[in-house]
Amino acid sequence: MPTSPSDSSPTEATADIMLELVDEEGTTIGTAEKLSAHQAPGQLHRAFSVFLFDADGRMLLQRRALGKYHSPGVWSNTCCGHPYPGEPPFVAAARRTGEELGIGPSLLQEAGTVRYNHPDPASGLVEQEYNHLFVGLVSQAPRPDAEEVGETAFVTAEELAALRKNATFSAWFPTVLDAALPGIRKLVGASNW
Repeated sequence: MPTSPSDSSPTEATADIMLELVDEEGTTIGTAEKLSAHQAPGQLHRAFSVFLFDADGRMLLQRRALGKYHSPGVWSNTCCGHPYPGEPPFVAAARRTGEELGIGPSLLQEAGTVRYNHPDPASGLVEQEYNHLFVGLVSQAPRPDAEEVGETAFVTAEELAALRKNATFSAWFPTVLDAALPGIRKLVGASNW
């Protein structure tokens, strides 16, 4: 059942954030300001995507806040973002899950990487990312930051399939979900996902 945010906290100022640029193998080659890295044609940069599950094996989704500069109001995985230059992706994933959703994973583990180039037709911005995938468990109810998250929902695989037919998802969601599925199935069981 979707829920709306209850608590607010300060958010990052997009113009002040630097991202880590990488080559095709994920080796750091420099930095770029966040918005400029997403302007067409996009610069390949390090990112992460998190998929958290409750004790019943349901995936926690978020609908991005309407005020987001990129992909506002669309559904996506539990949390996604970018490490600061030099910040380990695992640390960044745990940090942003807390900042966006007000929760800490009770378990978080690596589930591989995926490289993609997804233009966002609505904004004209480009997700040119080398994405580190993480799967884990959560035992707390989300307390989303209203400036980051519009609503949340725990869904089964069947409920996710139905939602994907009727709602708009982030451009990167199908790619990161497909890439994370082996780790998801190992975590919560192949019969669930």
